[in-house]
Amino acid sequence: MNAKSGMNRSMAERSLRSVWHPCTQMKWHEKMPPMPINRAEGAWLYDFEDRRILDAISSWWVNLLGHGHPRINTALREQLESLEHVMLAGFTHAPVVELSERLARLAPGALGHCFYGSDGASAVEIALKMSFHYWRNTGRTGKNRFAALANGYHGETLGALSVTDIALFRDAYAPLLRPSTLVPSPDWRRAEAGESPRAFALRCAEALEADLERRSDETAAVIVEPLVQCAGGMAMHDPEYLRRVRALCDRFEVHLIADEIAVGFGRTGTMFACDQAGIAPDLLCLSKGITGGYLPLSVVMMTDRVFNAFYDDELARGFLHSHSYTGNPLACRAALAVLDVLEQESVLERNRRTAAYLNRRAEGLRSHPRVAHFRNTGMIWAFDVIDAGPDFSQNFSARAIGAGLLLRPLGNTVYWMPPYAVGEAEVDFLVDTLSANLDAWAG
Repeated sequence: MNAKSGMNRSMAERSLRSVWHPCTQMKWHEKMPPMPINRAEGAWLYDFEDRRILDAISSWWVNLLGHGHPRINTALREQLESLEHVMLAGFTHAPVVELSERLARLAPGALGHCFYGSDGASAVEIALKMSFHYWRNTGRTGKNRFAALANGYHGETLGALSVTDIALFRDAYAPLLRPSTLVPSPDWRRAEAGESPRAFALRCAEALEADLERRSDETAAVIVEPLVQCAGGMAMHDPEYLRRVRALCDRFEVHLIADEIAVGFGRTGTMFACDQAGIAPDLLCLSKGITGGYLPLSVVMMTDRVFNAFYDDELARGFLHSHSYTGNPLACRAALAVLDVLEQESVLERNRRTAAYLNRRAEGLRSHPRVAHFRNTGMIWAFDVIDAGPDFSQNFSARAIGAGLLLRPLGNTVYWMPPYAVGEAEVDFLVDTLSANLDAWAG
């Protein structure tokens, strides 16, 4: 065993002794140890033997522009020379002000205020608490229930989990959760034969309408993942659903919370997924790709109407939520660098060309006899594997990683959300390796 190979093995063994890995049954790692990563560049991860792996899922969807981006690196080095952190309670700093102003110009509608958190789940917690507290401040204390989509995912803290509908995450903690209302998902895979995605979306919106007719007096907000329900199996829906939900929320005086944690910053083909429906939410949750995968950061944006309900002489009417690293200057500076790259390097236009090329190359996958519901929105692709079997996800992932491709199927759904840095050579490798893996498994 050479020194580099020994380092791989040693690092994996040390990790198993000391690190409790997320979303993982640790006993499984006895057979498949965690893979040590030494460095990363662009769309590629490298282990201690310099074997490279294509990061086809952007390391849980956060490395938006690829690893080791020079402009983000430079921005962080420069920020380190002036300010690494200061608490945001009673103080402020240039990066958080600049980022808030920038986001307000980019976001749909008039979302002119930003409240910062650390990650996606904390953003959802903030939005839920803020909606409830808004109605409390306006004298409508009965509005304390939330409506969410079936098979949706919004995080794993207790408030976020209360509006999440994935049994694997939710069931063990059910006694700790508040009840919420689940309405049908507009996932077009569930449409009847001959029913268009738009028609199915309208039918699902009717179900929400019926629920709000019964419960609007107790419903604070409807929370949705616009266009793509990611962790729930990359379920995609027609933008018409968002337009109808916006109209229903206006009609029944209910907040619309758009959880764009996974789909914001160009992932669906537009800067924000809500842009494709031409609507704006009352509260917008952002995280993941906001810093390009460099540092934890999330933000909830809200309208003047929401903000003004907390503006008062009395402290108890303020929004009393915080954490130590709120609006961290380094994270905000990384986010500003991400926005610079997106805007100045025509990244979304380049993504459209990448998506068109990948879709042409993936025609063989689309027609594969074990593939159903091949689908694409922006820079997100997925298909469902027919007769996958109970161990499919773990085995398929292991086989793909062995071939140099990082995939992490969701049940029988294979998906990829690559960094925007992928070029045609990486696309060719992704599609060819995925096709070979699928053929080997199906055979």
